[in-house]
Amino acid sequence: LSLGEAKNLPTYPGPNKMRDCYCTVNLDQEEVFRTKIVEKSLCPFYGEDFYCEIPRTFRHLSFYIFDRDVFRRDSIIGKVAIQKEDLQKYHNRDTWFQLQHVDADSEVQGKVHLELRLSEVITDTGVVCHKLATRVLECQGLPIVNGQCDPYATVTLAGPSRQTKVKKKTNNPHFDEVFYFEVTRPSSYNKKSHFDIEDVDEVDKMEIRVDLWNASNLKFGDEFLGELRLPLKFLRQSSSYEAWYFLQPRDNGNKSLKPDDLGSLRLNVVYTEDHVFSSDYYSPLRDLLLKSADVEPVSASAAHVLGEVCREKQEAAIPLVRLFLHYGRIVPFISAIANAEVKRTQDPNTIFRGNSLTSKCIDETMKLAGMHYLQVTLKPIIDEICQVHKPCEIDPVKLKDGENLENNRENLRQYVDRIFTVITKSGVSCPTVMCDIFFSLRESAAKRFQGDPDVRYTAVSSFIFLRFFAPAILSPNLFQLTPHHPDPQTSRTLTLISKTIQTLGSLSKSKSANFKESYMATFYDYFNEQKYADAVKNFLDLISSSGRRDHKSIEQPILLKEGFMIKRAQGRKRFGMKNFKKRWFRLTNHEFTYQKSKGDHPLCSIPIENILAVERLEEESFKMKNMFQVIQPERRVLYIQANNCVEAKDWIDILTKVSQCNKKRLTVYHPSAYLNGHWLCCKATADNTPGCTPCTGGLPANIQLDIDGDRETERIYSLFNSYMPKLEKMQEACGSKSVYDGPEEEEYSTFIIDDPKETYKTLKLIIEGVGTLEQEHAQYRRDKFKKTKYGSQEHPIGDKSFQTYIRQQSEISAHSI
Repeated sequence: LSLGEAKNLPTYPGPNKMRDCYCTVNLDQEEVFRTKIVEKSLCPFYGEDFYCEIPRTFRHLSFYIFDRDVFRRDSIIGKVAIQKEDLQKYHNRDTWFQLQHVDADSEVQGKVHLELRLSEVITDTGVVCHKLATRVLECQGLPIVNGQCDPYATVTLAGPSRQTKVKKKTNNPHFDEVFYFEVTRPSSYNKKSHFDIEDVDEVDKMEIRVDLWNASNLKFGDEFLGELRLPLKFLRQSSSYEAWYFLQPRDNGNKSLKPDDLGSLRLNVVYTEDHVFSSDYYSPLRDLLLKSADVEPVSASAAHVLGEVCREKQEAAIPLVRLFLHYGRIVPFISAIANAEVKRTQDPNTIFRGNSLTSKCIDETMKLAGMHYLQVTLKPIIDEICQVHKPCEIDPVKLKDGENLENNRENLRQYVDRIFTVITKSGVSCPTVMCDIFFSLRESAAKRFQGDPDVRYTAVSSFIFLRFFAPAILSPNLFQLTPHHPDPQTSRTLTLISKTIQTLGSLSKSKSANFKESYMATFYDYFNEQKYADAVKNFLDLISSSGRRDHKSIEQPILLKEGFMIKRAQGRKRFGMKNFKKRWFRLTNHEFTYQKSKGDHPLCSIPIENILAVERLEEESFKMKNMFQVIQPERRVLYIQANNCVEAKDWIDILTKVSQCNKKRLTVYHPSAYLNGHWLCCKATADNTPGCTPCTGGLPANIQLDIDGDRETERIYSLFNSYMPKLEKMQEACGSKSVYDGPEEEEYSTFIIDDPKETYKTLKLIIEGVGTLEQEHAQYRRDKFKKTKYGSQEHPIGDKSFQTYIRQQSEISAHSI
């Protein structure tokens, strides 16, 4: 998601009229991300990106704009809610959305399980009465309102309503309560009859209504959570009916607000959803891709072909890099495509400057493999720049009142000097995979341009400085160095530092000529000494040398993740309270700790080698969502609650990743807690009973947890499938070239084809592999369509995406017949 900006927000009723606004991203009503606060603006610019894997089903992706209030609860200005099935409409394009009004009646999520039974009863006087039995079984996924959910249901049929018991502290309540209503038919019906009669009578006009409420202690009364209205006429076909339903908002007739009263929000959403089969389905396509590095020429390989047919090279680079990293083939693949690109390059000054498949693949590799390297190198000083706010503006035109140009220059010079020093001294920390790639780039460039002694450096510096360190300094939020986009003053400071570092690293001959602005050229004179060029060359020599040093001896703890979560006391004292407390958690590659607040002394430290398993915890254990458990030796368990489902998944993933090499990792665990003398899951009474469920996180030690090879192959299949017309056109081009061997046709000149025969063979195999997988997907969709029942727990009545799916499948079936 890219959260751009909001505009024309309604003015604040006070004299100032301005607002302090932030935006949240929600899955239904669960907040998973929050932007920084933009103060005193009715057109706030956020410029923040958020990426996440969605770990559960959802109906709406919602964005709320809040106005911060120092004294009271922050108020909601408006929202944008995009239905899951509509996300594809807005895929990867900037769109302005009108903000919609928010009230309790429109905020609905969750589903309810009902059973209805209509039966006839003959009374003592011989009159036939009709009784309706309504059984409210359970609900799922109700919203948590102000940190709690104590739900109950009311059931109404043309008269006073009946009410279920309140279920405390759960958003998945089990009611299983039955209510009987008398539905008396007109006296003319005095004999037993069924409901398949033609006349529309009183029963048909009636409807049963089920409302869900949150029992609140506030003076404003209970909160409405959603409703369901069902006409009884559908019971004419069958006297009993049982199904799941999505709760619906209440139509309160509040249509008076004009849609443009609340302003608008600019968003860019990229949403992909793939169905991933098991590994064996992907073998032919995966093997074809993985041998790309060995194909001669590399332009005839499957991976290179993907780069040729995709509209954006980035689209192809992301899954390719992840797949090759997963199988340990990234270095030979990048060496092969880089070598081919260097051979096509005419001028050593333009080496790796374009947006080619090579440069995008190296960017992506550095982003994945080098994130920890960036954290340990740049984060401390970036944090300081963001907190201290030293004035560093050196453009005389932009100076603020009271600022001194010389002081600002000195502030900026010190920052540049410190960042330059930490970068050039960080060579020993550079990840092995990056060093091996840089070694191959340097060799290719030096061989191609033997007369240019500097090309061995510029080939490497064009990546490590221009495409790695400089962008990370310029936009630290995109590289997870800061949680939010920096404020305008800090952003300007980082821009000036980034420009200078980029020029220092580029080793170009006339440095000052690089700057369009005279004030930058003047400032750069500080760094026109030979020692800076020597330091860059030494650094580049170190990171592009083959044969690596042992990291373990020099490794400092690297901070992987930190933040507030809620943990349950571990009960070290025999009779101590086991209550829940908010703590600041910190994970490095050495230990997992928590403390009262950031910077305090740790209250508890768990060495990474003592983490035996990290697993989700069933909600019923403590009636709390988003909980997970960290299992330690002697069956000691730390129970933790994350702030939302995305954050819980992130913590579980990263904790599993750092501990997956531990020798004593468990193979089984208890999915519920040990409470009141027994395990809730298997009812075993001894607290040291071995687990009852297989662990999920047992991955081989050499595989990165966040890469799933099958999923990346599925992504590549999806891309090939969507660009099938281009693949076929490329095949035509190969045929045309090999047959005529003459001037190529205009429409084919967009593809790089060095060897038409080899490329044709590869294309044939790709098209066959993609066709086979497409058939498997079609069969899977047909099987799913047959087995799926509308009204089931997975597809409740009211599920619009399922209705769309049914329509599409019916059309496909009709077409195939």
